[in-house]
Amino acid sequence: MPKHLIICDCLGSQSIDADGLSNATGLSCSRLHTALCTTQIDLAAKAIESGDAIIACQQERSRFEELAHDLEADIPGFVDLRDRAGWSADTADKLPKMAALAAEALLPVAEGKSLDVVSEGICLIIGPGAVALEAARKLKDILSLTVLLTDETAPERETGFDIVRGRIEMARGALGGFDLTFDALQEIEPGGRGAAVFSPPKSGASSQCDVIIDLSGNPPLFPAPEKREGYLRADPSYSPAVADVILQASQMVGTFEKPLYVRLEPSLCAHSRAEKPACSNCLNACPTGAITSAGEHVAIDPMICAGCGACSALCPSGAISYDAPTVDTVFRRVQVLASTYRKEAGSVPRLLVHDDGHGDQMISLSARHGRGLPADVIPLEVTALAGFGHAEMLAALGSGFSSVSVLLSPRSDRETLARETELANAIAGTKVSLLDVSDPDALSDSLFDAGPADIAHDPILPMGTRRQVARTAAKALATDATIVPLPETAPYGAVLVDTDACTLCLSCVSLCPSGALAENPDKPQLRFQEDACLQCGLCSNICPEQAITLEPRFNLTDAAFTQVILNEEEPFACIECGSLFGVKSTVERITEKLAGKHAMFSNPKAARMIQMCDNCRIQAQYHSDDNPFAAGERPKVRTSDDYFLKRKDH
Repeated sequence: MPKHLIICDCLGSQSIDADGLSNATGLSCSRLHTALCTTQIDLAAKAIESGDAIIACQQERSRFEELAHDLEADIPGFVDLRDRAGWSADTADKLPKMAALAAEALLPVAEGKSLDVVSEGICLIIGPGAVALEAARKLKDILSLTVLLTDETAPERETGFDIVRGRIEMARGALGGFDLTFDALQEIEPGGRGAAVFSPPKSGASSQCDVIIDLSGNPPLFPAPEKREGYLRADPSYSPAVADVILQASQMVGTFEKPLYVRLEPSLCAHSRAEKPACSNCLNACPTGAITSAGEHVAIDPMICAGCGACSALCPSGAISYDAPTVDTVFRRVQVLASTYRKEAGSVPRLLVHDDGHGDQMISLSARHGRGLPADVIPLEVTALAGFGHAEMLAALGSGFSSVSVLLSPRSDRETLARETELANAIAGTKVSLLDVSDPDALSDSLFDAGPADIAHDPILPMGTRRQVARTAAKALATDATIVPLPETAPYGAVLVDTDACTLCLSCVSLCPSGALAENPDKPQLRFQEDACLQCGLCSNICPEQAITLEPRFNLTDAAFTQVILNEEEPFACIECGSLFGVKSTVERITEKLAGKHAMFSNPKAARMIQMCDNCRIQAQYHSDDNPFAAGERPKVRTSDDYFLKRKDH
């Protein structure tokens, strides 16, 4: 069945053109309701029962989902046409924007992958006795508890949980799988009269648990502690925060779905080769420490990954890509929003990118209490704001948006977003900006004050890898095919070779992870294809002569797809057979340094072998006076008769 859009003017607070929406999106629209979530809830029930409904309201989503559950019907789709479009002080026509949002809601989004995490409720509470013991008493009937005291509280004999004292030396893992190592661990002695006493301290003890409640007030056990699932931390002096973590911990028993946020293709990773370091963008950016080095590539612990998306945005090769949803889904959403708006309005929209927490609230508050969003500003909600990198920004500009604004949240990865914004602006001009505001009115003011803009290029269709989309968009945005200088951290650029220093050893070729550097099997040449270069730095790190440097730039000409010669020399002709081998200057240099000066080449005949090809060198060695392949006379075969002749008993 075709989808049908259920619309409501929310007590007459917005205007919706049903016919216009239907013509623009191909959706059949219901009659215009005015109180779909209250007095007209029966009409909503009929629409949900009919199936394939999209309700134009996000505020009352939970109410409609509960209604669908009661009716044993499929959960309907949802799209917000009110806060994002209808509630706006802009007098311009809202139909193009509503049509774009409705068209985006029709896009299929694949379900993200996940794995099951089992928590049996084994919990460790860390903190001073006064707070930790009280928390344990509240949770002892729900969780299996151990309290690790961090102060000198006198030991007590408690029923329902264990009490120990010591320090945590190492902690790793996440919900359902924490591994801990303790230092100076003391347990309560189970026997004896009188007050309880601790056992002598022991080091090296290890244990596992499913949940950690940290009430110690000390520095957190993990980087980015708010992103570590199963690790609950609160200030022990602030009772409401302690009560919150106790409540959260009580719910952490059972089987949970852990989303698999990113996908790793190790063969594409340019992290290292031959123990020489190269790209470490993802390692440096990961806030939780989920990414570690694993030889020539990196490894990602899905249990620790919090899905911030920074690794996907910064990966130059595409070895790491966001998968919840996929990067291709973001490209399609951007393209549909831009094309639908442009087709209906005949003008160019602007894009506002925001997260699904702080950004949603800012837009909602601005719409309800302020001026809302301008009619030409289309909001795009993403789950991982840091994952909206330069490729996605360029895809939006190439698809037909005149500008891109990224609304930061208090927990946004500002460093990654600033780096990607700088790169996008270096390629496309100053068309991408970061909005770091926490006041809804300030958000509206910044967008209204910026005003509309126009573009001169034909929109692109963003398809392919992130690198391919970035190049396609950059070529569309450029006024002419040129070479654009980029920041030092850019994943695009050229390799420069000092030909005076380069000996054409080709070690850079053998280790180049992307194949940007290549050799010519027929003659001594170092070739380079700029489009494939990741600027990982491995070639410059491995070069024994330090003859290689990198130049960050974006070559938009067709020359980027062809191999160019960075260095070449004459091959050396074998002095025996004349076949070409090696590099002439290298052979001559080796001859000059070794002939008559090294013990192995003091003999003129031996020195001549330096200037021979492999076949002739073997022949010369075999026929030389001191042939290393020559052996003594083959020993005579000893027969049984020989054996018996030597026996004395015969």
